[in-house]
Amino acid sequence: MQAIMEVRRKLLNSVEKCVDEALEGLVRSNVGLALLQGHRVVLRSDLESIKGKVALLSGGGSGHEPAHAGYIGVGMLSGAVAGAVFASPPPGSVLAAILTLWKGGASGVLLIVKNYTGDRLNFGIAVEQARLQGVQVDMVIVADDCAFAQPSKAGRRGLCGTVLIHKIAGALAEKGCPLDEIVARVNKATKNIGTLGVSLSPCSVPGCLPSFQLPPGEMELGLGIHGEPGIKRSKVASADEVVQTIISHITDSSSKSHLSLKSGDKVVLCVNNLGGLSCLEIAVVSKVAVHCLEERGVLVVRVMAGSFMTSLEMVGMSLSLMKVDEEMLRLFDAKTTAPAWPNLSTSSVSGRNMFIKPEEKLAAASDNYNEGSLSSVIRLVLESVCKILLQHQEELNALDRAAGDGDCGSTHALLANAVQEWLHTSRIPGNLGKLLADLALLVQQSMGGSSGALYCIFLSAAAPHLMQSSDGAAWAKALHAGTEAMKRYGGAEPGDRTMLDALCPAVEELMKLSTAPPDGHIAILQSAVEKADLGAESTRNLTARAGRASYIASEHLTQPDPGAVAVAAILKAILNALKA
Repeated sequence: MQAIMEVRRKLLNSVEKCVDEALEGLVRSNVGLALLQGHRVVLRSDLESIKGKVALLSGGGSGHEPAHAGYIGVGMLSGAVAGAVFASPPPGSVLAAILTLWKGGASGVLLIVKNYTGDRLNFGIAVEQARLQGVQVDMVIVADDCAFAQPSKAGRRGLCGTVLIHKIAGALAEKGCPLDEIVARVNKATKNIGTLGVSLSPCSVPGCLPSFQLPPGEMELGLGIHGEPGIKRSKVASADEVVQTIISHITDSSSKSHLSLKSGDKVVLCVNNLGGLSCLEIAVVSKVAVHCLEERGVLVVRVMAGSFMTSLEMVGMSLSLMKVDEEMLRLFDAKTTAPAWPNLSTSSVSGRNMFIKPEEKLAAASDNYNEGSLSSVIRLVLESVCKILLQHQEELNALDRAAGDGDCGSTHALLANAVQEWLHTSRIPGNLGKLLADLALLVQQSMGGSSGALYCIFLSAAAPHLMQSSDGAAWAKALHAGTEAMKRYGGAEPGDRTMLDALCPAVEELMKLSTAPPDGHIAILQSAVEKADLGAESTRNLTARAGRASYIASEHLTQPDPGAVAVAAILKAILNALKA
């Protein structure tokens, strides 16, 4: 039953067909690829393009996608042979791929093989059988694992560094280099690559139990890409600690598997997701790895971060370092059409300024304008609004607990406190447009939440209409512009059980300011406050269609919307101050 449970956790049709279906999916998605009929072999669809050039063939067990078929294309592999999940491909399929490439006009065929016994044997059988048929064929072994200080007779394992070799060999083949030269240069390149991985979880072959057990809260350092044992288990540490440990181990000169690295060396860094880490985690690891290498005086010239050689769904990552000179870097930078190769910049990572200075913020109005005749009235109004918001803090929080996280009153109190501090430390501009612009900036900086964003939008949209005039007509335009902006960006309408249910009827009433004489403005404001109160109360019986409350069943929403209540309270505070 437990094994069945594991199978169900994978989005497959069947265990038996998953490799074939995955290969077909890759080929159907990429017109530059084709399947070799009767075999689990993927080839370039333009085999005529390799005539006269060395063809490159790689492969191994499936489950490491996008390796290896994802690296087929101009400037990389000519083909890849897939075995069952975590199982070496049969020699017959390897031989079929070699012969197809050779008879397609290749001047030679080079096999790039990870150092695992099964791969060495099965690819080796195919090499010898191909030679019997007159094929110019050779094989290079990639053994980049730095885990073991004293490797066994089997040698260091082949890991993600193999992908880097695909790229170097592919660029050489595309240039038209002969087989023996490519072999010599690739063998040299393999000696300048080191890889080490860490896992926070096992993986499971389809239809099987996990490949190993890892207790919760532990991680394993130095494991293989099939779940082979590593060198150390420990408590899960921070990204900083894990990366530091990996790089120190890779470069530890007391280990026979180490990569010799000194200050001034140039490296390509590959941050490889083993399958189950999030993109966010990989980005953090990348940042730490670059910093760690630069602290050692190493120049990081390129970084590739993502999933390049995975272990199914294993939660973990590996770091590969490849020392490069200018010629090797040119080969690494050469163009390729391989679908899984990242689109990298050809500029060095180290030594560049990664920050752009932001534009200077617009100066607050209070920094450039003197107080005017309205400043004293504005102060009274703002003090009144702050006072009433602080008085209503607990009431608004209580209303918000029914539909949200219970912080509506607290966020309004943050605004009130910020405005009070601003009143004590800043000049109040006499220009009402500048005032609203200042308040919008203050809301943005201090309030937070969706209410803060909506207030900021309202004030920002209203402000331009009061820059030149502050008569009744200007106020009507400003209030209309602010309300429409809230609808446009917030997506709500009156009737959706939001603050608009109090604001919109009030603004509709305030539109009368455009034609009313000045001595009638207070009466209009009085009527607008009453409309806001009625609108806020009406939300008690409305179905929420916007905001967080829209996710709550209507029968649980029996109190007024806190945002609408807050708007009504603000308008009432403004009225009381102006009356006074």
